[in-house]
Amino acid sequence: MNLKELETRLQSLIEVDLLKILPGRRVEDVIVQKLAAAIHLNTTKLDNGSVAAPNVYTLVMNPEEAAKWRDEKLLAILLHSIVTVAQEAGFRITISPIITIIADEKISLRDAQVMASHRIEPMAETNASPLDTGKLEDPSKMPENAFLIVEGVKVFPLKLPVINIGRRLDNQLVIDDPRVSRNHAQLRAIKGRFVVFDLNSTGGTFVNGQRASQTVLYPGDVISLAGVALIFGQDNPPPRPDLKETAPLPNATTDRPTAILVDHSTARLKKK
Repeated sequence: MNLKELETRLQSLIEVDLLKILPGRRVEDVIVQKLAAAIHLNTTKLDNGSVAAPNVYTLVMNPEEAAKWRDEKLLAILLHSIVTVAQEAGFRITISPIITIIADEKISLRDAQVMASHRIEPMAETNASPLDTGKLEDPSKMPENAFLIVEGVKVFPLKLPVINIGRRLDNQLVIDDPRVSRNHAQLRAIKGRFVVFDLNSTGGTFVNGQRASQTVLYPGDVISLAGVALIFGQDNPPPRPDLKETAPLPNATTDRPTAILVDHSTARLKKK
C-alpha cells in the first residue's frame, strides 16, 4: 500500500468498528492521517528481508481531547485497525502494539502529534536486565544519538554516561514537578545501552506501564516518573541479536492489543 491507500483503509476500518461499538463517535481525520503516516514512515526491515510495522505509538493531544481517549473501546478499535491495515499492507507485527496518550496544553483541539517506534521483546521482559551493571562502559562506546522526549514537547539529548533526573537543581535533567522526587532516577550507559535505575523514589519509575527498579531501554520505551512521561529514543540504534527469533502475531483477532493510558499535563522543564 502507498500512503494514501493505507490512510483510506485505516479510516474505513476505524469507521466500521466505531459504528458497531460506539455509534455517534468519530476519530478526527487529522489523527488518522498522522497515524497512517507514522506507520508508513517508521517501518523497519528485518534480517530475513520482511518489513515490520511500528508497535509503539504515542499520541500527544490537547487535554480536552486526551480525556475522550480514556475510552478503552475506542483505543481497542484503533489498535485493531492498526494491526489489520499493517498486515494487509504486508508488514509484520512483531509484538502486540501499545498506544500511549499524552496530554499537552500546547496542542490545539482537533490536532495531535503521532510518534511511532519499535519495541522488540515482549512486555513481560521489561524488568529483565541482562547487562552487568557493576561498571560503566567506555565513553567511546556510549549509545549514539540517544535522547529523551520530555512530556512530548522537550528533547533532551543523552550525551553523558550518567544522567541524574529529579527536582534537585544539581541533576543533569531537572524536572520541576511535585510528583517527581528530588533524586528520582538515573540513566547509565552500560555496554552500549542506556539503563534506567529508580533511586528509591516516592512515586516510582515505570517503563511501559510496569514498575521497574532497573531496566534496559530500547527506542520507543515510555518512562513514567510518578506520572511525568519521558520517551526514550535513539537514531540508528544498534542491531538486536534477538530480532531473528521474534515471531509475528499469528492472528490479529486472537492476540488482543494492549493500551497504556497516560494522562498528564505538561511538566515544566529546566535543563542545567
